[in-house]
Amino acid sequence: MKNIKALTLAFLIAIFSSSYALAEMAIGISGAIADIEAGGKETEGSEVTNGEADNQVGVVSVFVEYTPAMLGGVTLGFDYIPGSADVSSDTKSRTDTETSVTGTTTETTTKRAQSAQAEIENHMTLYATYELTEGFYIKGGYVQVDLNTLESLATGSKYGNETVNGLLIGAGFESDMADNMFVRGEVSFTDYDDVSLRSSVKRTGVTSANLIEADLDVTMFKASIGYKF
Repeated sequence: MKNIKALTLAFLIAIFSSSYALAEMAIGISGAIADIEAGGKETEGSEVTNGEADNQVGVVSVFVEYTPAMLGGVTLGFDYIPGSADVSSDTKSRTDTETSVTGTTTETTTKRAQSAQAEIENHMTLYATYELTEGFYIKGGYVQVDLNTLESLATGSKYGNETVNGLLIGAGFESDMADNMFVRGEVSFTDYDDVSLRSSVKRTGVTSANLIEADLDVTMFKASIGYKF
């Protein structure tokens, strides 16, 4: 898939260079509750640790849409969520104890405090909706978001950040109001690509850097208000 920023630029150019006589445009703002769920595993040498995280957050987004008359019931749109949201409702932390890390004959123990969190930000969606019956529509889209790791590890290791793509499906209902205004209610589900991150520092006695593999999903309940022109 191409980078969504390039696709968005092409989409906006198409919108603002189109004839108003042949298309309807809309702008609006949405408020939503996002249910974020993540699951994955950490591989450290031969040890594998599984884990899950979830969070519910309120988000606000802005959108612009373009409905060409020639497509008959199809609307193309772009939605952007500013800011960021934590993947987990709390920071995951633990204390690791290593024994005889110096390699001497005298037993030595070292305790290391580890904490980890992740956030998603710069959430962008290119989507299309299709009106099934008056007011009711289905939705499909291509999503891109930045996943930032916020770890604090005693080893000094970092996992870095990654841009993650995903696919969205959803459905909703739209009702017109006076003066070209409209309101919507919508539910959607986004399945993001699997994420694979390696630590920048290997633990003592482990031949390979830690590997984190994770899957991220978001269910969103959204209410919107907009204006058509």
